[in-house]
Amino acid sequence: MRNIVIFGAPGSGKGTQSDKMIAKYGLKHISTGDVLRNEIKNGTELGKTAKEFIDNGQLIPDELMIDILASVYDSFGKEHGGVIFDGFPRTIPQAEALKKMLAERGHKVAAMIELDVPEEELMKRLLLRGQQSGRSDDNEETIKKRLGVYHHQTSPLIEWYKQEGIHNHIDGLGELERIFADVCTVIENI
Repeated sequence: MRNIVIFGAPGSGKGTQSDKMIAKYGLKHISTGDVLRNEIKNGTELGKTAKEFIDNGQLIPDELMIDILASVYDSFGKEHGGVIFDGFPRTIPQAEALKKMLAERGHKVAAMIELDVPEEELMKRLLLRGQQSGRSDDNEETIKKRLGVYHHQTSPLIEWYKQEGIHNHIDGLGELERIFADVCTVIENI
């Protein structure tokens, strides 16, 4: 089973690369951002709670995210080729909780793929995405907060996954097809 954590700062191309992996390898996809946006859109209690955190540029509490992920993961059934975890984990405790949740099902994360993009480029991409999609969290002030949270809370995961022996660094700047070819090399070596 090819369970993959796709990793990178907001705007690094995780969603784009995930779409390409799904099309080529038939993997399932759990984007915490999409899951949370659906909950917010549907006005659920979870959505209301999540919106408060998101609007302040903060991360959702770990227990809440693991419960959501476990539910979505289990909804895929037992027969699938793997899942892309997009936007999760974001902290070491979340990575440990994901590892435990998967182990309880006899599964594991096979690879962590880090898309590395310089901050100046991330800011450009996110501002453009905000203009094109109307996403309220893609404004300069919130982007700066999100990148700050990423650097302080999320980037330590790189070392954690290196210690797990499944970290894969990919230069996320440049031609989309070259980046995807690098991603495919990782997946095909699992």
